[in-house]
Amino acid sequence: MRRRTFDALMVVAGLALTALLLVAGGLLTWGHSVVTSDVHSQLAAQKIYFPAASSPEIKSLPAADAAAMKLYAGQLMTTGAQAQTYADHFIAVHLREAAGGLTYSQVSYLAMTHPNNAKYAAEDATLFKGNSLRGMLLSAYGFWKIGQIVLIAAFAAFIGAALLLILSFAGIWHLRRVPEEAEVLSKITHAARVQTA
Repeated sequence: MRRRTFDALMVVAGLALTALLLVAGGLLTWGHSVVTSDVHSQLAAQKIYFPAASSPEIKSLPAADAAAMKLYAGQLMTTGAQAQTYADHFIAVHLREAAGGLTYSQVSYLAMTHPNNAKYAAEDATLFKGNSLRGMLLSAYGFWKIGQIVLIAAFAAFIGAALLLILSFAGIWHLRRVPEEAEVLSKITHAARVQTA
């Protein structure tokens, strides 16, 4: 195959891949924007504020949980990272304390088998509500995290497009400098001709 033909094919392929990566990067950026905006608006609408750093709610938490909560002290919850922190370092701590370490399924079983026990009924309701809120916040975190990964993929697509564009221009430059009669892998082609002759 002529070297110029090969270079021309590589340039066209490089430019096509550049266009494809630019479109992919644009779509990924749009996806990130939609997910981030939706998570922000949905969380902000709930008007969940982190307790102040010096509040009794923070001081009563275990040290690691208090430290995590202090990062967002006094702030309105608007991001997935905040939702995860609130779910794992605030709600989860209170849920463990609510029924002496029993899980919702354990307390629910006790409440069903002892229908007249007000303590089990109250713990069942508390754990159900707490786990529901925690699950919703962790779902928001999951979508937010996907949005962050999509943004990284968008950057990778744009970087790949830039590299392919540079390589395509280098291919055009090389195409103009290659002699008309040059062959791709000319030594292998020449050796094959000698052996068949």
